Amino acid sequence: MSFEIDRYAHLPSTIQRWDPRFKIAALGILIFLIALLQSLPLSFASLVIALLTFTLSGLPYRLAATGLKWLIYFLLPFFILLPMSFPTHAPLSVLGVTLAPEGLRLALLISVKAVAVVLLCYATFGSARFHHSMYALQKLRCPAFLIHMLLFTYRYIFVLIEEMRRMYKAMLSRGFQPRMNRHTLHILGYFVGNLLLRSIERTERIYKAMLSKGFDGEFHTLVTFQSKPVDWQKTLIFTALALLLWYGDHFGPFPRAIEAWY
Repeated sequence: MSFEIDRYAHLPSTIQRWDPRFKIAALGILIFLIALLQSLPLSFASLVIALLTFTLSGLPYRLAATGLKWLIYFLLPFFILLPMSFPTHAPLSVLGVTLAPEGLRLALLISVKAVAVVLLCYATFGSARFHHSMYALQKLRCPAFLIHMLLFTYRYIFVLIEEMRRMYKAMLSRGFQPRMNRHTLHILGYFVGNLLLRSIERTERIYKAMLSKGFDGEFHTLVTFQSKPVDWQKTLIFTALALLLWYGDHFGPFPRAIEAWY
């Protein structure tokens, strides 16, 4: 399975033709304000906006399905832990267990916003080549060290995964059979330590190779961006949606999720 987020960046769409600088800025604002929402109706509205945006990006839904699957696995415990631990004035009793409705609403709020944010991230970075997006971040005055960290992490995480697969296959070919015992934990400890050592050695070799080729801490590319009026229009639309969500959350009729469903 391929894990590259930009493997469908060649598919033409409204989002794909959007100047990456404007796209990252506008959708970044939208993501930030969605993360701050406190009311359930507006969080569901943000999820609808995220779904529409992902659809406009022309990306296949299976691209986001894998990431959302692991996200849902991570979020499921919130629906158990928060209702059981959140303070409440009107507890519910289910099978002898005291549950807080506020905790359930908070778990739902977190989950809906998280799904919306992930969908928007896929639409943002999946509709353009990854190095184009990084160059757009540089044009937006993002700190250079952060851009380099993102670039190298994205580039070499696949190398690390492949290295891990080769090492594990070598272990299996030598008769290793994973079991739930101390010996297996001992072997896996050596496995992780060896993987870390190889990663450090590879990092040193890569850095020395970069220095020998004139690396000066700057991100150089032949990519050029040229904005069009339609880029400004898309930016204004998504920025307006973000501000409407923020305004409705702060000044609209919707209370916080932990206070009521509506």
